[in-house]
Amino acid sequence: MTLCLQDTLAGHPVPLRRRPGRAIDLYVCGPTVYDAAHVGHARTYLYFDVLRRTLEADGLRVRHVMNITDFEDKIDQRAAKLGTTWRSLARQEERAFFVDMDSLGLLRPHFRPRASDYVDRMANVIRRLEKTGRVHRSGEEWIYSPPKRRPRENFPTGAELAAHAVLEADQPFPTLGEGAGDFMIWRRQEPPLASFRGPWGRGIPGWHLECFAMAEHLLGLPVDLHGGGRDLVYPHHYAENEIALATHHVPFARVFLHTAFVTQDGRKMSKSTGNLVPIRTAVSTVGPGALRWHLISRPYTQRLEWHTEELRRASDEYERVRSSIQESTRAGASGALTAKVAADLAKGVQNDLSANLGTDHAIARLAAFADEWAAKPNARPARGELARVRAAFREVEDRLGLPLL
Repeated sequence: MTLCLQDTLAGHPVPLRRRPGRAIDLYVCGPTVYDAAHVGHARTYLYFDVLRRTLEADGLRVRHVMNITDFEDKIDQRAAKLGTTWRSLARQEERAFFVDMDSLGLLRPHFRPRASDYVDRMANVIRRLEKTGRVHRSGEEWIYSPPKRRPRENFPTGAELAAHAVLEADQPFPTLGEGAGDFMIWRRQEPPLASFRGPWGRGIPGWHLECFAMAEHLLGLPVDLHGGGRDLVYPHHYAENEIALATHHVPFARVFLHTAFVTQDGRKMSKSTGNLVPIRTAVSTVGPGALRWHLISRPYTQRLEWHTEELRRASDEYERVRSSIQESTRAGASGALTAKVAADLAKGVQNDLSANLGTDHAIARLAAFADEWAAKPNARPARGELARVRAAFREVEDRLGLPLL
């Protein structure tokens, strides 16, 4: 079954093309590890987890890469505040991040490269960009200025920027005139801040080079699917795509997928502003299954406003569904639940996910099924069909990552 997804660059749903004999390349932008991950992060990674599970359940191989940004200004600043080194802080928070992801049942990416291990490759990319003649120095920074691109070749800057970029008070960006799409590729910097040997003395490469170098090395370009939160469209994915166009003359990815935010009081959750709910806090409140149920209960293209009351309601619904399904798959007296009914449910969930990763429809389908069968006096598997009924529910579990049985 062909999976269709909303391609942010194209502006409409497109089929995810499958190349015979090749795995699906999935590159998801990972965390900047300087503080606890929050439920906004969890929601993004959950959608990509469901996407990977769906592809694998359909019999496809997936090569899943997620980078770890282990040096960056925020890491330097928090390390200095805590009286530790940037590397020690990054390793500590990286471990904590994966503890949080494991608690939600996310599949571990096949590759988890750290930025600090890719500086030499980033420096090589810089040298290639320098040969384009579009690099100039500005103080202690070296800047790449992209050429003008055709519509849909890259994400727009200029007057259209506000349609997809995310404004943050401490990170303004130019919206008009020359320089709107410029980005840094190297900055001079000395220890104890993160500092590496590079093309223009000691310093650090620009953030956008990181994912490009990793994807180029581990997957090859263009990757089949590239994604992250909507805040990464500009400047991060814009810059990655520009580097691919400049050095390979192909886009960074065949499909760009971006998830909408979790907001609180109408504002995007953010570690930098402190407007967040840590994953571990939410898990301790309702448990990992209920949190997963809540976070994927709406389309990935729609934001989720965080309310404790909504979380509690979602938790109650999830527990009701799980209880009903467990009761309907208990061994015992013969009932009316046939293998065909259970298989039809699994097929419906598969169809929901194939249509733009419709987790919201899949969740609603499960809730309706559970309510229907909870009301039946003979909601047990038909004679001789328990194993096939349970197998169908196990397929739903595998696709959604939700504990049901």
